[in-house]
Amino acid sequence: MRRFLLSTLLVVAGFAAGLVVTGRLNGVSESFGRTAPAETQPAPSTPRSAPAPPAQAVAALTTTPMGGPDFTRVASAGVRGVANISSTQLVRQSNSPFASDPFFRYFFGDQDDMFGARTRRSQSLGSGVIISADGYVVTNNHVVGENTRSREVTVALSDKREIKGRIIGTDPATDIALLKIDVRGLPYVSWGDSSRLQVGEWVLAIGSPFQLSQTVTAGIISATGRANVGFADYEDFIQTDAAINPGNSGGALINNRGELIGINTGIFSQSGGYQGIGFAVPSNLARHIIDDLIKFGAVRRGTIGGISIEPLSPQHAAEFGVPNTKGVVVSRMLRNSEAYSAGLRPGDIITGFNGKPVDDPSSLYRLVADAAVGSTATVRVLRDGRSVDLRIPVVADPRSQQ
Repeated sequence: MRRFLLSTLLVVAGFAAGLVVTGRLNGVSESFGRTAPAETQPAPSTPRSAPAPPAQAVAALTTTPMGGPDFTRVASAGVRGVANISSTQLVRQSNSPFASDPFFRYFFGDQDDMFGARTRRSQSLGSGVIISADGYVVTNNHVVGENTRSREVTVALSDKREIKGRIIGTDPATDIALLKIDVRGLPYVSWGDSSRLQVGEWVLAIGSPFQLSQTVTAGIISATGRANVGFADYEDFIQTDAAINPGNSGGALINNRGELIGINTGIFSQSGGYQGIGFAVPSNLARHIIDDLIKFGAVRRGTIGGISIEPLSPQHAAEFGVPNTKGVVVSRMLRNSEAYSAGLRPGDIITGFNGKPVDDPSSLYRLVADAAVGSTATVRVLRDGRSVDLRIPVVADPRSQQ
């Protein structure tokens, strides 16, 4: 019995010891499996790829803009439709040593008879926009110069070809000129609708500032309908902060769809360089001018003949008893004019034209110029504190005839 109990005790002790050892081994194996995954990684010589990012991270990488708007596609297409314009004209220059003295010239006039004169060649450089595959190019009038008879214009394309251009027509009132080169299959910039522009919209200015061809600058629309800036008689400019410098004149202002929405014309600057204020002729106005130049060789522009107008100043407003300064004052007029026959009188304040408000002389000039020649316009005036509608004929503006 004693031997039996001893044998049983040894068996039980051995069994218990085996369970303890087995439990410890299992615990160590589980611990290594959680904290040392390196044992299951491939050897260093085996190439491996990075784990794929989650689906949300992939979506974020493909939709987040990198560094702002991307204009590369629009710019690469736009530069091909913009050309360099060089114009050479003969200019008569006096040999008088006082030719540049305005005081001397005021009292003694030109001294060509006394000192003689010479003819020299003057060159101007700028940009132009190809608007059709068959070679029509729009630019500024001041780029091609004023001397129509002696002007020679060369158009340099983006592929380095230089082609002699022919002047189809010019419109100094809007500073627009139309050229033609005898080339077909040209890349061109499509017209956009400038009436849909909004302040803050992205635009690109393309041209050749300082003879640096196909230069692209970016900015936004700062304002629309700018007038009274002194560049032209007819002013309805787009204002932008896209960098425009000397040589950009006549170049393209395009939107983020690559459409032509303006012709770069001038800058406001106290230093002669870029200061963040540039002006462009709206595409809708430029297109109207171009259509007239192609069809008629000149712009058919209307006017109300025989009247002189002035801005409605605060003094005028107080004198006439009107609440604000919106409108223009008829200061003088001819008795034999159509406007006088229609009932318009000096002292009348014009506040509307064909249902559109007249804020200042520039707005009235634009509205009348856009009216069809031969039509009859409805002109609203303030007279003795009452509003009166007059029917006044629109006649051809002799200044637009060439």
